[in-house]
Amino acid sequence: MGKSRIFAYLQLTRPANVITAIADIWAGFAVAGAWDYMVTDYAYGEQTFWWNLLWLSLSTIGLYAGGVAFNDVADAELDAIERPERPIPSGRVSKSKATVMSTALLAFGVICAAQVNWISAGLALAVAVLAVLYDYWGKHQSFLGPINMGLCRTGNLLLGISVAPEVLEKIWMIGLIPLIYVAAITMISRGEVHGKNRKALYFGGMMYGSIFLAIFAMAYIQGYRYLQVLPFLALLAYMIVPPLMKAIQTQEPKFIGKSVKAAVISLIIVNASIAAAFSGWPVGIIVLLLLPISLWLAKKFAVT
Repeated sequence: MGKSRIFAYLQLTRPANVITAIADIWAGFAVAGAWDYMVTDYAYGEQTFWWNLLWLSLSTIGLYAGGVAFNDVADAELDAIERPERPIPSGRVSKSKATVMSTALLAFGVICAAQVNWISAGLALAVAVLAVLYDYWGKHQSFLGPINMGLCRTGNLLLGISVAPEVLEKIWMIGLIPLIYVAAITMISRGEVHGKNRKALYFGGMMYGSIFLAIFAMAYIQGYRYLQVLPFLALLAYMIVPPLMKAIQTQEPKFIGKSVKAAVISLIIVNASIAAAFSGWPVGIIVLLLLPISLWLAKKFAVT
């Protein structure tokens, strides 16, 4: 397989976006308190933390890559008209081979999660089903579609928390944060091709605002950590607010696409903020280190 063919298959998986999914897992570990026990775990000669982090990181890579690749399989005919440069309509990847790759990646994601515990495996399977459901049905639903997409991210964050099932049982409601954030992105993204979706842009902006308030409130409940979260939230605002304002002003597909791209990449900052709220700023920084990797990949591969 030549380099150009490999590049085409990688394009299907949206590598920059995959990094944002890894951030979900790492933030989930922070919510579960797993990072707090990392040093103790290592001191006693155990490596449970690292194995669990590896398995769930690999799991989300498979789930996200498989899910977005299936999106291109489902959209092959439409892309032939609107985005003929994509791997499948351009003929660089056949639809049948893309289907096989997507299925294998989703299966890989579930198998990796099963190495941690059965709750993780169940959540991974749910994410896989939700991703395929969105690709073939959800994206065509004006109201349920954004919720469907948001649930994929919710499941991904909960997948990280599932490393500690007893914590997951108590704090599963935190999954509303990625649900609302991604639902907002999905709603805004519907103007990428034709534009003229000002109402969706305004409503998406309000949903972003609710995320800021929710993360700050969680950090405030944790005590002094609300001060540690503020720099992360400031960075998040810097990343997503200017592109959104430009999109609202112009309503042009080009600027709407830039707003969506910024919001997708900024999922890492959302996760870093959550990590800082539960485990302090050092863990938030660890999650944030994924941002330059995602930004670099975003220059090589399409995000949307």
